[in-house]
Amino acid sequence: MKVIVVMPAYNAEKTLAKTIRDIPPGSVDEILVVDDCSKDRTVDTARALGLTVILHEKNKGYGGNQKTCYREALKREADVVVMIHPDYQYDARVTPYLVGLIRNDVCDFVLGNRIRTRREALDGGMPPYKYVFNRLLTVFENLWTGQNLGEWHSGLRAYNRKLLETIPWELDSDDFVFDQQMLHQAAVLGFRMGDIPVAARYFEEASSINFRRSVVYGLSTLVVMLQVLLHRLGIWKSPLFVPKGGR
Repeated sequence: MKVIVVMPAYNAEKTLAKTIRDIPPGSVDEILVVDDCSKDRTVDTARALGLTVILHEKNKGYGGNQKTCYREALKREADVVVMIHPDYQYDARVTPYLVGLIRNDVCDFVLGNRIRTRREALDGGMPPYKYVFNRLLTVFENLWTGQNLGEWHSGLRAYNRKLLETIPWELDSDDFVFDQQMLHQAAVLGFRMGDIPVAARYFEEASSINFRRSVVYGLSTLVVMLQVLLHRLGIWKSPLFVPKGGR
């Protein structure tokens, strides 16, 4: 199976090399960096590391960046796509374990769970308000979808090709709620999801949205959940939850 790591990058010059070094040698076939108009030397750093780099001519946002990542990975015939933030917030050493759950046909979609325990998450620097929001939304979303994920708000993810060819992620937001839309789409369309524990890392160079953006993100997540309910009740059939091609 061909494994491609995709990295949606924005101002990751200081952390990109550390992130790359943590990916176990031989565990992936290609690393693709999509730069969203960084204002630092992210592109030069990526090229110096010998990575495949794709440049956006204008900033497309977090979700818009991921769309380019997945589109390009599928063009390169990836069977498994692993999304790792290049800001060193997630532990890339677990890449083989994410891939293994897909390679062995256990899961279609695997996340890194940063909240194995409350103490571990807070000691890792997760702001208390983000911890509380994360826990409340995760419990609510698990009940809403019938899943049992440890965390619904992780940016460390791996997908199989079938999921990316089925979910209409091209219709999703270009903002941060893109991540939640993909998770709820996967749940509605019956894909198998799971997670593995990873360390929480919050530090100055790691990207993190502020309180205001966090509130907007949380409210947007609730809107996605309402859309799921309306879709399942047949009140409003959203194209977000219909497989590509209407299959």
